[in-house]
Amino acid sequence: MHKFLIHKQGDHVGVATSDIESGEKVIGVFMDDESTIEVIANSSIPLGHKVSIAELAPKGHVLEYGLPIGYAPDGFKIGDYVHTHNIKTLRW
Repeated sequence: MHKFLIHKQGDHVGVATSDIESGEKVIGVFMDDESTIEVIANSSIPLGHKVSIAELAPKGHVLEYGLPIGYAPDGFKIGDYVHTHNIKTLRW
């Protein structure tokens, strides 16, 4: 059973469809082709929040829907909780 969804191949994050516990091995489903990916959560991730499915270098642009939605000042690792503490807007 999947616990997160990814909008498109190439995205860096998926969205939790239920709460994810720290250390939990979870499956995500790509919505564009129904393929799956498995990650281990590095921390708890609440329903509706993002989980990293790719490593990102510091200041790297974060892709969701195939588009940049912000940047990661310190980067992140696969399985990281991605939210306002580690992603910033590109607008200002």
